Amino acid sequence: MPALENPLWLIGLAGLVGYGLGSVPFGVVMARIFGLGDLRRIGSGNIGATNVLRTGNKAAAALTLALDAAKGALAVGLALWWIGPDAAQAAGLAAFLGHLYPVFIGFAGGKGVATFLGVTLALSLPVGLAACATWAAAAGYLRISSVGALAAAALAPLWAWAWGLTGLLGVLTVMAVLIFWSHRANIRRLLAGTEPRIGQK
Repeated sequence: MPALENPLWLIGLAGLVGYGLGSVPFGVVMARIFGLGDLRRIGSGNIGATNVLRTGNKAAAALTLALDAAKGALAVGLALWWIGPDAAQAAGLAAFLGHLYPVFIGFAGGKGVATFLGVTLALSLPVGLAACATWAAAAGYLRISSVGALAAAALAPLWAWAWGLTGLLGVLTVMAVLIFWSHRANIRRLLAGTEPRIGQK
């Protein structure tokens, strides 16, 4: 964690704004805009881009991916600009939690991968790009989105350490643990050999 240079109430305010941004369920919004129905009743029921892709609508899935990442990056960027690095980490983590547990749809959210990548890119572009490359390499090779997510989450703290950004280790490790938790059903399916592949309806 970075040194706390700002009052706790101000850092908390950044976290509250970040949580609000993260809670916007863009997957649900895109599904409605594109006439795909209630995303929570489609496929896995997840509100993320991978489940949107299962509808067969690549445009809706791409927009969901981009917007879910953007809300995490925006939370970090606004806090960094207005307050400082300590608030930026709090806002990024809160946006990530908002995606996992969004207040707008009964705290039943997504698995956080795109928002995690957006937050990481905003906190450190090199670490974020390395995490994105890790996801793309692992998911592209095996055609399984969850493998890419787990690999990116697990290696992100190592990428931060490699660049000497030890101040990011705490927030990246917390998000990585939560991604593994949110993917616990995927992990069981991976072990059983039944995890669906990218694009599979």
